[in-house]
Amino acid sequence: MLLQLDAEALYADMRAGVRALLRPATVLVGIWSGGAWLAERLQRDLGLAGSHGVISSTLHRDDFSARGLAAASGATQLPFAIDDSHILLVDDVLYTGRTVRAVVNELFDYGRPASVTLAVLVDRGGRELPLAAAYSAARIALPASSRLALTRADDGSFSFTVRDND
Repeated sequence: MLLQLDAEALYADMRAGVRALLRPATVLVGIWSGGAWLAERLQRDLGLAGSHGVISSTLHRDDFSARGLAAASGATQLPFAIDDSHILLVDDVLYTGRTVRAVVNELFDYGRPASVTLAVLVDRGGRELPLAAAYSAARIALPASSRLALTRADDGSFSFTVRDND
């Protein structure tokens, strides 16, 4: 199967979609790793003050015993107060919803936000939990045996790789 997704074009759509979701005092938090890359670039391209946050799902995953700490090299970094903040959670691919569930649990370890909104580059369906993104630049269908991953080149440009989980 050959899937052609233009990650840069989808990013441009996402930038416009995220702009519409912003309200005063919104902070961006990217899910490690693809979401963190997107949040970093959105922070800069939208001219937002301050810094974006990065959040890891590692410690709250329901498959932690199988994956362990080695599965994630990124640690949570939230350079702002979580209490009463409007969090715009950013990720590259939404699939089962388990990563988002884990990240929301991690987020609440740091405080109680006023709201949490999810924006993703690609929603590939296949949800196992009742979660939905407020914004997704694309919706696609892939077999469960496939993995869609965002990659970032040295110049900061984005692309996708698709591979089978076999």
